[in-house]
Amino acid sequence: MSGARVNAKVTSADVARLAGVSQSAVSRVFTPGASASARTVEKVRAAAERLGYRPNVLARAMITGRSRIIGLVVAYLENQFYPMALERLSNALQDRGYHILIFMAGGATENVERVVDELIDYQVDGLVTASVAMTDEMTLRCLTAGIPVVMFNRGQNDPRLSEVTSNNRAGGRRAAEFLIAGGHKRIAHIMGWQESSTGRDRAIGFREGMAAAGLEPFAMVEGAYDRARAARAARDMCSGAERPDAIFVGNDHMAFAVMDELVHKLGLRVPQDVSIVGYDDAPMAAWPAYDLTTIRQPVEPMVSATVETLLGQIEGNSEPRHFRINGPLIVRRSARIPEGYVP
Repeated sequence: MSGARVNAKVTSADVARLAGVSQSAVSRVFTPGASASARTVEKVRAAAERLGYRPNVLARAMITGRSRIIGLVVAYLENQFYPMALERLSNALQDRGYHILIFMAGGATENVERVVDELIDYQVDGLVTASVAMTDEMTLRCLTAGIPVVMFNRGQNDPRLSEVTSNNRAGGRRAAEFLIAGGHKRIAHIMGWQESSTGRDRAIGFREGMAAAGLEPFAMVEGAYDRARAARAARDMCSGAERPDAIFVGNDHMAFAVMDELVHKLGLRVPQDVSIVGYDDAPMAAWPAYDLTTIRQPVEPMVSATVETLLGQIEGNSEPRHFRINGPLIVRRSARIPEGYVP
């Protein structure tokens, strides 16, 4: 290729020569947590900027055994709760000197296995899974590689894995209690995926709240956290001679679809004809078009617990822990407000 020229890669030795310091001093300047004098830092960074030098993070990881990268495995991002939560998680880890490597895995076990294997190859220091199940084999691989795992917004009662979720059971019960206090008698539940701990626990809590008031659910149908499936469930249960007067929906992502179906397809009024309560408090819940009453996932405490637990295990200061964090009911206008209700 005529005229083409590839510049030689700038090394730490080049920076050391220009700055007038040792190569180990350059390494200390670019190693988080390492000590170097202010004067050394100033000289090294000035030389690095002049030469266009960037430290090789992966090479440093091979030497130190620490990449300062956290692998994040996500099933899907359609639900607005996840982009919001993952942004805060990423910011919190960056504040501690770590970065996130995100892989999308979908719901299939074989996809998750492939992604976990790739993250182990990347020598990540820790792993966070968001609404992704870990098989026994995957868990063993991570433990063998010395990679701690924190399950975010999902649990599976494995003492080897840390879990951080909202108190889904208490949240489901609180939703039922609020609708009952509003005078509703025919209360249905469009459930989240029943193979997940979140979906099961919210449904259990809802049943408990109904039973405590001497009521049976009008209907309990699995929406599986899918918009189309949730809309179909709402259409089916509200198209007959008798319909529910309230629906607790297993997450906001489905609740928006349910409200759209009832209002725009069936011509019903929310909350005059049917009250709706969701779960998550995703950003769209506050939009005037929905104004959704919902159980808020306590994102900040969940993120904090995830980061502290994961880094504590990476640094060898803690064992796996399980968190169930209470979230408040956020009252808006999609559900009838009980007379005299005080938040």
